Amino acid sequence: MSDTPVDNSKRTWMIASGCAGAAGGIAAAVPFVSSMMPSERAKAAGAAVEADISGLKPGEKLTVEWRGKPVWIVRRTPEQLAALPKLDPQLADPLSLRKPGETPDYAKNGWRSRKPEIFVAVGICTHLGCSPSDKFTPGPQPSLPNDWQGGFFCPCHGSTFDMAGRVYKNVPAPDNLEVPPYMFLSDSKLLIGEDKKA
Repeated sequence: MSDTPVDNSKRTWMIASGCAGAAGGIAAAVPFVSSMMPSERAKAAGAAVEADISGLKPGEKLTVEWRGKPVWIVRRTPEQLAALPKLDPQLADPLSLRKPGETPDYAKNGWRSRKPEIFVAVGICTHLGCSPSDKFTPGPQPSLPNDWQGGFFCPCHGSTFDMAGRVYKNVPAPDNLEVPPYMFLSDSKLLIGEDKKA
């Protein structure tokens, strides 16, 4: 034990300068860490967006924003998938062949997706840009056909789409819902806006 008296003013100064240095270090690190995240401008320009689908149950829909647009992610039930092939005669473009350059190759199938149970689409009607409503429950409903198998209904002008976003014949919407570029990062994570070839 030292006989030298403790200088309380020096101790206070050292503690204060240590705290100020730590605060300065944190303040300097925040912009650096923030710069690693895409800015709002980058997101609007099309930066890819991750979506966690681990909690998405069969028959549920998750909406994320990409390029300022709503992107729907739907986990389809086995019953919804089984109904899709039966609808082909009622659809305007069942295999998404009408606009070949705009539809990714992995969406040129009956379920319009990489994995049958997971459907990803831009939630904007191809008629005038309205946002269709979920009408997943099959059966007769107001403004829908009596043999409705579930899908999406645009209340603005009455366009209907099945559970794969395929447009029905004789409705105002000219095309199927857009399928954006996307890829699976894992079974529970999607990356919307990128489609890297492995």
